[in-house]
Amino acid sequence: MSNSLSSLQAIEIIFLTVTTIYHQWASYRERKSLLPPGKLVTTPDGNVRHLDIRGNGELTVIIDASLGGVEGYLLIDELAKLTRVCIYDRAGYGWSQGSSSPRTSQQIVNELHELLTIAKVPPPYILVGDSFGSYNLRLYADRFPDEVRGLVLTDGLHEHSMLSLPWNVGLLKLFFTLSFGFVAIGALLGMVRILGELGVFELIKPELNKFPKLDRQYVKKSFYSARHWLTMGREMWGLDTSGRQLKAANLGDLPIVSIKSHTFLRPLLGIKFLSLATADRVRDRIHLDLLKLSSNTRQVSADRSSHFVWIDEPEIIVNAIASLCAELECQS
Repeated sequence: MSNSLSSLQAIEIIFLTVTTIYHQWASYRERKSLLPPGKLVTTPDGNVRHLDIRGNGELTVIIDASLGGVEGYLLIDELAKLTRVCIYDRAGYGWSQGSSSPRTSQQIVNELHELLTIAKVPPPYILVGDSFGSYNLRLYADRFPDEVRGLVLTDGLHEHSMLSLPWNVGLLKLFFTLSFGFVAIGALLGMVRILGELGVFELIKPELNKFPKLDRQYVKKSFYSARHWLTMGREMWGLDTSGRQLKAANLGDLPIVSIKSHTFLRPLLGIKFLSLATADRVRDRIHLDLLKLSSNTRQVSADRSSHFVWIDEPEIIVNAIASLCAELECQS
């Protein structure tokens, strides 16, 4: 029995050694071949940040993505047909260096404003915040109202419900927070890359196949990094602090489009317990509160979407931004 265990452990060690070496080699090759699509900007404190600007127009759409922070790559070309679009990698994601500063909305807003200023990305802005990104861009709109003309929230968050979660949803949140650390270890050992290259991401979310392969590579590149998952964990850990930072935000009559998904999570591979009914009830309360953010807020339903509207029904987001652009340009 002990010999069998020793043999099994030896196989596991050899396997993980091979996957780790392969991951390091593939990462090196990727750094040489998969170049940043945008430009790298060095901030005064020496940190490198990546942003990508495409399209032309009087209005600039600024996208701040969800926890994980890179889905903007999947829609930038489509949105660039409407107006100028800027996506960026928050610290720790994509081509942006990590940061020792807290991963809270206040800090992220400071970093974003600094980046837009250094890169000379001109306002006025339409801010598009997905999930956690909605916290960041709501705070940005509150702090820099002269720069912002409109706001689109994609299944956004609201601090009132997020700071008073039912115990079972709180446990789900804690589970995700801790799991990001374990996945970071898996990424370091090359397991996330192996799964990604075997097409597991597309197996879990077949809708990913409708996006160009290169755009999916930009997204996957970040997820293959342990730093990416550690940053997700830090942002999740600071989520309550970010929520408290939003409490005093006042958006007045700012035009806001709030996109609401049909459900929070779909059953994964037929496992229904991952679609938590309590989480959907919390999300319903969140969307009621989002409607009160401004005297000029309207809601759009994404009836075929889970929380990942960017993947499930991206056309809903494109149409919402197009309608807001047309409305604001008519007012100019």
